[in-house]
Amino acid sequence: MASNFSVPLSKVIKELSLDIIDMPADPEKIMISSTDVNRPGLELNHFYDYYDKTRIIIFGNAETAFLNSVTPEERKKVLDEIFSKKPPAAIIARSITPMPELLEATKKNGVPLLSTPETTSSLVAALVSFMNVELAPRVTRHGVLVEVYGEGILLVGDSGVGKSETAIELIKRGHRLIADDAVEIRRVSARSLVGQAPNNIRHFIELRGIGIINARRIFGMGAVKLTEKIDLVINLELWDNKKVYDRMGLDSEYTELLGIKVPVLTIPVKPGRNLAIIIEVAAMNNRQKKMGYNAAQELLQGLGMDPVALQEQEKKLDLDL
Repeated sequence: MASNFSVPLSKVIKELSLDIIDMPADPEKIMISSTDVNRPGLELNHFYDYYDKTRIIIFGNAETAFLNSVTPEERKKVLDEIFSKKPPAAIIARSITPMPELLEATKKNGVPLLSTPETTSSLVAALVSFMNVELAPRVTRHGVLVEVYGEGILLVGDSGVGKSETAIELIKRGHRLIADDAVEIRRVSARSLVGQAPNNIRHFIELRGIGIINARRIFGMGAVKLTEKIDLVINLELWDNKKVYDRMGLDSEYTELLGIKVPVLTIPVKPGRNLAIIIEVAAMNNRQKKMGYNAAQELLQGLGMDPVALQEQEKKLDLDL
């Protein structure tokens, strides 16, 4: 299940190219656990009712101008109050020279002080976007994630059904592998899921009868990708002659991952079926549906069917991922 995560300050510094003014401790051991930031407007006026000490503090032109408008004694008092609560770090935007009271307060309370030439708005946007990805709720599920014509396709199904073999065929046809066997899925927004491989198995594929191969080394850098949005789940299952499979595609099935609906297709597997080509067509058809076109509806309308009866029906499918 999803849980809370944190990211070291050193990774934030590297990602945003921040300059270090003062670093009282090892940035690898300073952990950030909030996706939000704090521009201390109310705090500069001694209001702390909703103060969150887990947020990084940002100082820009407005905060600096306010501090310059008060006496040095008041400036020292308010900065001591803010940094005594031990926020994880403070960043000064626009490469503004830190005032002596700010340097003294951060040093006294052991708070890292950083700087960037970026504007305050750009800094906040970049920091929040980065933290939303790094601290996103996540789960790890068994499956194979590939990119096919720009669509992120998550292949799931019982072990041995042919997920990895299908991924190899797709790679040979010019598509890209993101993860095999274990897919780490992150909810990066209220509507988006992004998948990637755990670091220790990235680019590796297990093929029964052959063993472990490195897709990047065999097929080249163009055959792999680090992350991809999950647009469609394809459930591969062995062909069951007693089961009636969807032949029209009028209704749609979906599953929920981390509270987000993802379309699902169930594709039966049996000898002679070219799964790679079927998945390519599924990816293109899924893109058309997202753009508002449904081939089954057009066909049935052309045959004179009642438009009301052609309305797409959604059905939730609980997959054992």
